Amino acid sequence: MSIVYLNGEFLPLDEARVSVLDRGFIFGDGVYEVIPVYGGRLFRLAQHLKRLHNSLTAVRIANPLDTEQWRTVLEGIVARHGTADQSLYLQVTRGVAKRDHSFPADTVPTVFVMSSPLAPPAPDVLAQGVKAITLDDIRWQYCQVKAITLLANVLLRQQAIDGDAAEAILLRDGQVTEGAASNVFVVDDGVILTPPKDERLLPGITRDLVVELAAANGLPCLEKPVSQAVLAQATEIWLTSSTREVVPVTRLDNAAVGGGTPGPAWKRMYDIFQDYKDALREGREH
Repeated sequence: MSIVYLNGEFLPLDEARVSVLDRGFIFGDGVYEVIPVYGGRLFRLAQHLKRLHNSLTAVRIANPLDTEQWRTVLEGIVARHGTADQSLYLQVTRGVAKRDHSFPADTVPTVFVMSSPLAPPAPDVLAQGVKAITLDDIRWQYCQVKAITLLANVLLRQQAIDGDAAEAILLRDGQVTEGAASNVFVVDDGVILTPPKDERLLPGITRDLVVELAAANGLPCLEKPVSQAVLAQATEIWLTSSTREVVPVTRLDNAAVGGGTPGPAWKRMYDIFQDYKDALREGREH
């Protein structure tokens, strides 16, 4: 049975209860993180906790735990689910209070953590890539905050699914921002490009790692604006996220990307990323 952490306790998932007056339920007033676990080892924990802290600061919720307390909780969940690869979901809300839009005084944040099995990308995805469509970015202006208020993302992602695509690549003022649930990379004239981090996109932990790995392995990579025109003519398009890793897009808006199969730059990055995961499992990376 899955064991979760809720407000200081480890308990079975079916016994976990949160008040209907929790502001996360009433207002979507909270933030979250998703942390992969490979071989029992947390993936880029320091970076995830820094992003969590930044999100909490942005929405003015006091961080309920310090770094070592978070590590103890997260490792406690990992230990209770064995050594298979996992995905940890953690959520912090402003807590329980009478329904009122203004911030309540002296509430205690609600802290929740759960584990789900984490599978690598399916073999057919690696061999054939996935389809994506472009959509207007209808979300709010604080996309750098990993907020639990994800209705716009849900609607965009569902529009992609309804169009037989795996993801929606979002455009704002003619520029790529990110996917509905991913960051975006393109290969243009042999150079890997990804939009720079600002309020229009989430600073993805896997995104940042791909940029680091490219630099460490001699792959030209730039963080710069990617226009809709560059996206349309890109020879490769990739999606990155904590649960997807690095996935190639081989069809965009019903047109082939490059040769219509995963490209050589993606294949090289995929191999580098798998080497990084292997090193993490062996305790050689953090």
